[in-house]
Amino acid sequence: MTRVLAIYRAERFSPNSVERDKAVLDAAGERLRRLGLDVDYVGERFLTRDMDADVFLTMGRETLTNAILDAKKERGALVINTPAAIRSCARDAVDGMMRAAGIPAAPLEGDSGYWIKRGDEAAQCSADVRYAACAEERDMIVDGFIRRGVDRVVVTAHVEGDLVKFYGVLGTRFFRYFYPTDDGCHKFGDELMNGKARYYDFRIESLCRDAERLASLVGTDVYGGDCIVRSDGSYAIIDFNDFPSFSRCRDEAADAIARLVSRRACLGTVNI
Repeated sequence: MTRVLAIYRAERFSPNSVERDKAVLDAAGERLRRLGLDVDYVGERFLTRDMDADVFLTMGRETLTNAILDAKKERGALVINTPAAIRSCARDAVDGMMRAAGIPAAPLEGDSGYWIKRGDEAAQCSADVRYAACAEERDMIVDGFIRRGVDRVVVTAHVEGDLVKFYGVLGTRFFRYFYPTDDGCHKFGDELMNGKARYYDFRIESLCRDAERLASLVGTDVYGGDCIVRSDGSYAIIDFNDFPSFSRCRDEAADAIARLVSRRACLGTVNI
């Protein structure tokens, strides 16, 4: 029997989202059990090198977690998302990839203020994502990051328009998007900076294509992100991350993740 170890994310990487993150991993594991797989769960803080499985389905982001999973992958285990992909999801790395590949990103300069964001890893608290109204405030906030010991930062101009969150599972045709101001579900309240959605018309096919291209570049099979849709229908991707909570489409996402694991583990075609 194929053994799966599902790894919960450390709470510091799930600000205001611990239960939502846990719920999607639980849902994906339940689908895999229905397929006859042996599924166990562990928090990444409790993951040890002697824990073994054929498949590691991981939300973990700790350095030790990824070191352990690097070794498991080297020995032939299937790991989703891979440690290399998790490392590549560092904000400054993703920003560089987007600009090099011509994927729409936020401009570096503008007239509506700036966003300063932690660049080395995902935001863990509200202090890791800050808005500055002007260049002087921007520079003061950057200095504050450095004093906190965060010397890798990404600074981009504020983009006006509709905030849109998107979710995908690479290679499964699963892609969904939502407006967070519709239901008020957010982490730190920064989503409110752009106000209520005006529902500007845009090409969802283009966003899906760009998101999947970015996921392929990063190597992230299970992904999510944010973009801003401008009034003219153009957009800029402002955030991209590994294994989001999929809280607005959890059941569909769990189905897609189970299909991905089944295909990658060579279990054949399945119906969830």
